[in-house]
Amino acid sequence: MLSLDHPVRTGRLVLRAIDPTGDVDAIHAYASREDVCRYIPWTPRTREEVAAWLPRRAVTTIAAPGSGASLAITLAETGELVGDVMIIWRDEENRTAELGYVVNPAYAAHGYATEAARAMLAMAFDRLGLRRVVARIDARNPASAAVLRHLGMRQEAVLVENEWFKGAWSTEIDFAMLDREWHALAG
Repeated sequence: MLSLDHPVRTGRLVLRAIDPTGDVDAIHAYASREDVCRYIPWTPRTREEVAAWLPRRAVTTIAAPGSGASLAITLAETGELVGDVMIIWRDEENRTAELGYVVNPAYAAHGYATEAARAMLAMAFDRLGLRRVVARIDARNPASAAVLRHLGMRQEAVLVENEWFKGAWSTEIDFAMLDREWHALAG
């Protein structure tokens, strides 16, 4: 079992548990957008769909590999919810997880995704004892690739047209970081 300690405070953010009732409108503001959902597994959702889906996203403990846990990304100064970040536990024996994040475009280009993802990497390596964290993105999403490179994650693979995704062939770019690489970067 892996548990995401929270709240997590960074320079500008607080990562906290998602409130399955109080966060519906803020998450719907980006979960309903086609441009946000273009490169992630889910499709745009109505407010009612977000309300029904949030209790599953409000989990901060991962019981077994194959499951994930999320934290809301909020601005420390105002408490505004600007996105969410998640860890999916992929493999217990090899201590591997996957990192994911989404930020409302109204708050894009401020470094919030990088700051939140860095906090999740610290949790993964320093608190949860994971050995490897991966991130998989669509090649058509250069902003996400920039976040991962800024974090110091290594690009490991380009899987050309490996998946039929939302009506088109998608090329996947895989990034990864090992615990020793994290500790070398963290100093």
